[in-house]
Amino acid sequence: MSSGGGKRKQKHEEHEEHANHERWLVSYADMMTLLFVLFVVLFSMSDVNNKKFAQLAAGLSAGFGAQSAAFQGQSAPLDGSANNAQVVQIDPGSNPGDGSSGTEGLNQKQKEAVERAVEAEDRKEASANAEKAAKEAEDLKAIERKIADALAAQKLLSSAKFTIDQRGLVVTIVTNEVVFAGDRADLQKGGEKILNAIAPTLAKLPNNIEVDGHTNQLRSRTAYYPSGWELSAARASTTVRFFTDHKIPKKRLSAVGFSDTKPLIDPKDPRSITQNRRVDVVVLTQLSAEQAALLPSAAGTDGKLHTGQTTAAAQAEAKAESTTATTTTSTTTSHD
Repeated sequence: MSSGGGKRKQKHEEHEEHANHERWLVSYADMMTLLFVLFVVLFSMSDVNNKKFAQLAAGLSAGFGAQSAAFQGQSAPLDGSANNAQVVQIDPGSNPGDGSSGTEGLNQKQKEAVERAVEAEDRKEASANAEKAAKEAEDLKAIERKIADALAAQKLLSSAKFTIDQRGLVVTIVTNEVVFAGDRADLQKGGEKILNAIAPTLAKLPNNIEVDGHTNQLRSRTAYYPSGWELSAARASTTVRFFTDHKIPKKRLSAVGFSDTKPLIDPKDPRSITQNRRVDVVVLTQLSAEQAALLPSAAGTDGKLHTGQTTAAAQAEAKAESTTATTTTSTTTSHD
């Protein structure tokens, strides 16, 4: 009995010993995996080219705003090169606006690369902004034509003037006695007719609408309002209320009173007494502030106050320009 039990025990011990010999494979595999990951990470840290570095410098400089990105060269841990690897540090003391480039730790070649990258990015952004401003100017001009068509259909085209500024498309309606009575904010029949003509076009737009009320420079006390501030704000509010009654959502509308602080023409001009009494309906642009600042230049002659151009007039003008261009080309070809 005892001898049999001893044999079974011996066999059991041999089995356990054989199993223990295979456990090193697990540890070995884990170690090899970790070493592989370590060398991949070290290789990726050591492989930095100048182009990617310049792009990183430009991106960080733009992203941190007032805090520019200062780069200081340090030796790479693998190849001993002082220029291949860089340690990025944020220097809160450097500011792009104070003449500090934020690249004090770079050699001259690297500084020039960073500057070229930043300049290229600035030119790219400026070009994109100009393109968006030009497209927005064309869209606003199209809105002007629709409003002009509606006014012309009612024989009211001369009742409004147009301009494109950094805010968007401005439709100027001279109040005089047609829109509002003197020192009153109640719409006259003529005013209702003008607003009725332009409201349907405004209602279809996604843009917000701002209505600005203006008075002339006369300082006489009004009969119904303490000053021009209340009168101009009341006229703007009356216009906004009219638009809300004609399917333009309230959340898209705002009313502002400017009194006589923003005259349309010089107060010394005799026409200013009637011309500066006006309501401006502004179709606000959806561009960013940087892009909107380019709108007046993108609009060209439409950036100045002018009579609205109807669709028919625009087509006739385009046809005339096309004919002139064709004639010029033909003449040049014949001379050649």
